[in-house]
Order: sequence, then C-alpha cells, then structure tokens
Amino acid sequence: MNADIIEEISIDCVVFGFNKQNLEVLLVQHAEGESKGKWGLLGGWVKTKESTDDAAHRIVYELTSLENIYLEQLKAFTDPDRVISERVITIGYYTLLNREDYNIKAGLKVFEAKWHKINEIPDLIFDHNEILNFSLMHLRNRVRQAPIGFNLLPEKFTLLQLMHLYEEILGVELDKSNFRRKILHMKLLVELNEKQQEVSHRAAKLYKFDSEIYKKLTEKGFNFEF
Repeated sequence: MNADIIEEISIDCVVFGFNKQNLEVLLVQHAEGESKGKWGLLGGWVKTKESTDDAAHRIVYELTSLENIYLEQLKAFTDPDRVISERVITIGYYTLLNREDYNIKAGLKVFEAKWHKINEIPDLIFDHNEILNFSLMHLRNRVRQAPIGFNLLPEKFTLLQLMHLYEEILGVELDKSNFRRKILHMKLLVELNEKQQEVSHRAAKLYKFDSEIYKKLTEKGFNFEF
C-alpha cells in the first residue's frame, strides 16, 4: 500500500436549530477514542461502499436518532494538520431544524447530545469550531438570497418571531419598522384572522407563508438585505 495515498474520509455535520428566540447548534460529547469527554460536531467515518450523502444521514441518525432530514453539503476540509494523529479529510454538511419537531436521543458512541446557543460554543475537537464558523457564514449568505431559514418557525408566527429569527442568524439587531415594511412588501406572508393566544403582553397578529410565492422566491432568489 502506498503510504502517500489518503485512506481516511470522515463526515462532520452542523445541525442548526431555532428555539423560539435563539439560534443553536447541536453538539455531541464523545464517549470513546482520543476525543472522549470532549464536545464536537456530529461526525464519523465514511464506509467503503456508501456515498458521503448516505454516510452523513447514517452518522446523524446513529448519534442522535434524527432521520429523514435534509442535509446540504458544504465543502471538504483538507488541512493536513486538522487531526494530529493521522491524515483525515472531512466533508462538511449542514441543516436547519425546527427543534420542536424532533426528539434528540444520544447514541451509544456519545455521552450526550445537547443544543448550544450559537454565541456560547465551547472549544470543540479538531477543527470543528472552524467548520461551524464556515457553516454559519454560509447560512448568513444563503438567507439573504433565499428563504431557507423559514422552516425553523411554526406554521403560524408573528412578525416579531420572524425578525428574531433573522437577527439570530445574521448576528445583527434589525430595525423593527424597517423589517416590517420590507417583509410585507415582498408579499411573502399571508395575514391570518388570528392573534396569539395565552400571552401576557398584547397579542400580536399571526402570519403564515404564501406557499406559491415562497416557491418562486426559493427558485429565483432575491435580495433579502435589511
């Protein structure tokens, strides 16, 4: 076997979730190997006879019981020193989830699977902080071009909830009146004859997405700068 041939390919998945007001990422605490006890992204090896896409879905399921989720490939991370003990190339993936729709269960290879706020991320194993930062940058670019983050919201939501989502993803504070004017001008939302229920403050109007407009904007893209 030629010692110059790279044999090890892994997968690392960034799973973003939105918890009402906070953007979070799912991390696992490893239960074995040199990274035992440390936190990292959802990762594992690619098997000989599976594609990287199949490997990504298998790994996520084995570590957290999450299945039937959409995973988008980011890029390969190839720094020769990303893993000290051996030469490993990893393929990064990411996804966005509405946390309330999924039940997370830690697999046998990890002590714990836990959501962390995006601004409270610990030091992760290997180059996982770099992979996470790249994923977040990619996410911020994408939400300005397509409504990909909207699946993090419930079916019916307020304009304030939508604004909080974009503030969390973009890492900025948005002007409430400007956001309202621009989002309503897009004709993307359907105003419902309903208001929030069981809230201590003044109940706000509820909206949902116009599925046809949503589909068109997703296909052709748009400028979503605020």
